[in-house]
Amino acid sequence: MSSIKINLVLCSVILCVLVCVNTQSVHRRFEYKYSFKPPYLAQKDGTVPFWEYGGNAIASGESVRLAPSLRSQKGAIWTKQPLNFDWWEIDIMFKVTGRGRIGADGLAFWYTTARGDYTGEVFGSSDRWNGLAVIFDSFDNDNKHNNPYIMAVVNDGTKVFDHKSDGSQQLLSGCLRDFRNKPFPTRARIEYYLNTLTVYFHNGMTSNEADYELCFRAENVVLPRGGYLGLSAATGGLADDHDVIHLLTTSLHTQQQQSGGQQMSQDEQQKLSQEYQEYQKKLEQQKEDYRKEHPDEVRDKDGEFDDWFESDAQRELRQIFQGQTQIHDILRDLNKKVDEVIGKQMNSLSMLTAVYGHTQGQPIQPGAAPPAQLPTLPIGRHDWDALVANNQIMINTVAELKGFIIDVSRKSDALVAAQGGVGGAAAGSAINPQFLNEMRDSLQQVKATVTGVAQRLASGTPQAMPSNFPACPEVSCVSFTALLMVVATQLLLMMLYAMYKERKEAQAKKFF
Repeated sequence: MSSIKINLVLCSVILCVLVCVNTQSVHRRFEYKYSFKPPYLAQKDGTVPFWEYGGNAIASGESVRLAPSLRSQKGAIWTKQPLNFDWWEIDIMFKVTGRGRIGADGLAFWYTTARGDYTGEVFGSSDRWNGLAVIFDSFDNDNKHNNPYIMAVVNDGTKVFDHKSDGSQQLLSGCLRDFRNKPFPTRARIEYYLNTLTVYFHNGMTSNEADYELCFRAENVVLPRGGYLGLSAATGGLADDHDVIHLLTTSLHTQQQQSGGQQMSQDEQQKLSQEYQEYQKKLEQQKEDYRKEHPDEVRDKDGEFDDWFESDAQRELRQIFQGQTQIHDILRDLNKKVDEVIGKQMNSLSMLTAVYGHTQGQPIQPGAAPPAQLPTLPIGRHDWDALVANNQIMINTVAELKGFIIDVSRKSDALVAAQGGVGGAAAGSAINPQFLNEMRDSLQQVKATVTGVAQRLASGTPQAMPSNFPACPEVSCVSFTALLMVVATQLLLMMLYAMYKERKEAQAKKFF
């Protein structure tokens, strides 16, 4: 065991030494001649310093619109000078917006040995390029539902880009990311260092500038030296606005390159220092002339820019206030959700307690505390649903019966009142004598039948009954008095309904 531990320690030490030897610190330097950013991105004459644009591209003080949201538009912007360093990192902030569910065609970043066209066939630039193209393709030409897509294509100047397959057979690597219609500008960071191409992507869903995710990394990528940087975009039958807000270029240098690079001579340093001092004097002179020409707008030197910037204390107070506001909003939402959950739990607990008490045959007193733990109920969920459905049906049936009874009572009251007001003679004339005779015969038949049944029950002689008549049960299910009451009630209802019907018919005959 001790020998194994010693071997592991030696291996780890050797690995650390190798990593330390092979690791080189990267020196970064911002290259303003290969960058543009707002404000004042474009000058008063419409030009962008150190850049050239053409086609349908439009430069403003805040962004460069490479292709507007019109059909068949193309535009591009290129650096005037090629790069004078080998490794670089490009940070692009852009927005692709449109009213359609899908857009077209897309945007592309270029690093090529020669500047491309401003109205080319490949996303607004030239085909058969020599260098690198990082394409943000928003239209699905091959109908594989794999767009919007970000891909890198390396060309040696002889290959033609395949639009029908979206370059799927030519790409170096790529990733499926959506960059259209985001609440915040999307970002792409393209890094080329030691023949390794790495692309990071910011999806524009947050305002955090450091919220990048790895799109792809490709090694052993050899690009020509001294290439031009460019951006281009194009639209087709569908159209989006392709706006580039900034492009920031940073040169990457190894430790050997930094130490072996050309050092600025003493004369050049003095010359640059003298130019800077002359510029400062000229700026101060312009400020004095402006103060003399506009005495009403003169401010104290110490408080000239107080309204433009906030102090450290003001910034801290603003951040604290924003943090407390966010915490208050979150706690308020949590409080609402907890109240909803508690209400639902109490409602469910009361229902379960009522069902449990009903199954046990014990009525639950209002306000009584529910049991601490309920045993398993004898009914399932489907039984509970069936019970609720049956209760609803019973409630509807009772409501219908109540309405029918109220209607009959109202009609009976109206009929009795009408008979009382007209008088006995009029009431008698309103009733059909044939109907009364039929009712009398029916009552006599019912009376005779009931009398016969009572005599047979009293005599207890089943032999007097006919052979086909079923024998009466020994235990009576209903009493004789109840039976008479039911029959009398039915006859009364029939008589009332007949009287109501006859009265309606008599009223209807008056109109003829």
